[in-house]
Amino acid sequence: MELSSLSCSSTRLISLPLQLRNPRSPTLSVGHALLISSAASSDETQKPSLRISTDFAPKARFVARRRQSVPVRQLKRPLIDYMSLPASQYSVLDAQRIERVDANTFRCYVYSFKFFAFEVCPVLLVSVEEQPDGCCIKLLSCKLEGSPIVVAQNDKFDASMVNRISCDRKQNNSSVQQLTSDTIIEVVSIEIPFAFRAIPVQAIESTGTQVLDQILKLMLPRFLAQLVKDYIAWASGDPSRQPLGTGEI
Repeated sequence: MELSSLSCSSTRLISLPLQLRNPRSPTLSVGHALLISSAASSDETQKPSLRISTDFAPKARFVARRRQSVPVRQLKRPLIDYMSLPASQYSVLDAQRIERVDANTFRCYVYSFKFFAFEVCPVLLVSVEEQPDGCCIKLLSCKLEGSPIVVAQNDKFDASMVNRISCDRKQNNSSVQQLTSDTIIEVVSIEIPFAFRAIPVQAIESTGTQVLDQILKLMLPRFLAQLVKDYIAWASGDPSRQPLGTGEI
């Protein structure tokens, strides 16, 4: 599968539905954001003076889920073989936005986006778990960059993201297979900054969920299209498989 430009004929693309940050790319507005969620856990034991305010500050929760499938015409090398490649043989989809940390771990520099006029630039660390019919990409941690008020939230929220990418083994003998990405993003217990506390929690949660929905709606089709292109390159034995992304959305 494709995470993008690793090696040759035995490499597959695990196109993360995240696109990494390009310092030259424009900031995206709410609805053009990225696909991945951010996660960090607070270390209140090191900040006892903030414990009371953190415990009693209002919290919000954002959740979004999307499942998308595309038909893939099988070539001489079956899609299931491509999907079964070990993570160490994945290629990086967009070298400007994704970097390999080790055989199963990748760092993703997400596109910046606007949330209530504040810039949010997540930097994600994700792991890839191999599965019989594909793989599962999970969020390990996230660091928020962007506006100062955004950076200040790094120890004040928890989040998770899981993206399961698979094909149907039952269709292995069919000339056309279905390639599926099933993604869920959840941001929980995010402390609402003082500047937002005049806004009803319900309104903040609604806006945050809409942002995540738009991210998935925009990024999953792009992700799957790039994955299909990488499968075609792999199946044809093309040794020059290059990253398909350019850092642009």
